[in-house]
Amino acid sequence: MKCLIIGSGPAGYTAAIYAGRANLNPVLYCGLQMGGQLTQTTIVENFPGYPEGVDANQMMMELRQQAERFGTDIRDGIIMKADFSKRPYVLTTDRGEEIETDSVIIATGASAKYLGLDDEKKYNGMGVSACATCDGFFYRKKVVAVVGGGDTACEEATYLAQLCKKVYMIVRKPYLRASDIMKKRVEGNEKIEILYEHNTVGLYGENGVEGAHLVKRMGEKDEERYDLPIDGFFLAIGHKPNTDVFKEWVATDETGYILTQGDTPRVFNASHPSEILPGVFAAGDCADPYYRQAIVAAGSGCKAALEAERYLQTL
Repeated sequence: MKCLIIGSGPAGYTAAIYAGRANLNPVLYCGLQMGGQLTQTTIVENFPGYPEGVDANQMMMELRQQAERFGTDIRDGIIMKADFSKRPYVLTTDRGEEIETDSVIIATGASAKYLGLDDEKKYNGMGVSACATCDGFFYRKKVVAVVGGGDTACEEATYLAQLCKKVYMIVRKPYLRASDIMKKRVEGNEKIEILYEHNTVGLYGENGVEGAHLVKRMGEKDEERYDLPIDGFFLAIGHKPNTDVFKEWVATDETGYILTQGDTPRVFNASHPSEILPGVFAAGDCADPYYRQAIVAAGSGCKAALEAERYLQTL
């Protein structure tokens, strides 16, 4: 085949739309989570073209339909193995099927890290979120908590403080791991209260999150347990890019995000990090540790498809 797209979030579907319109007859494998991370939220209000907002699952279904309209062959399944040692490249699915392709667009996204509480799943989309930019608007003038003590947590807390009545930061350590400028920003914000040496052990509420069960360390052995009333619970303890299967071939940073050449979706060869791996492109959150927004992912999917088209013209 000419073009294989791996991932079905905004990046993967947008790449499929462009590749389909370019007559590349793309094949797209949906991966672990059809529709990507976006399907874990409810209403999307910041994606252009939906002035009243849109249900996240509906939006992803419409992107899928648009990709299919232009001839994309969309398949259920997960890519379990990749061989980029020679062209055509060979990838293996979870069913053992081997696929040969001239170009690959990796759009496998990233997964937010959670604490591992059962209540996080129970209240997912009902007060639990891993994206303040996506969901903060729904908590205007309400009380929320942000879990984490790094730069990301400080950024999320600062953003939410512009919307919410009160923001608690739940920090496991007795200090913030964030940069000095971010520390000063949250410490100087009267709407933000930092709860050091606290751990969340559960959430509670009837029809959504109404509070968190917390444990505060008091000395080496003592601890205090209490409930903190909140309306929203935001995770900000990092993301894990879904790139493990490609690490033998594609250069990544220490966290696993795929390294691309400048503003392009062209990826570097893991064996020779100064060289480009021809015909392999990355789009969306698997190569974006900074923005992690659907509209940015969609734009990068467009770029990846355009680059794939240009590459295939040289063969």
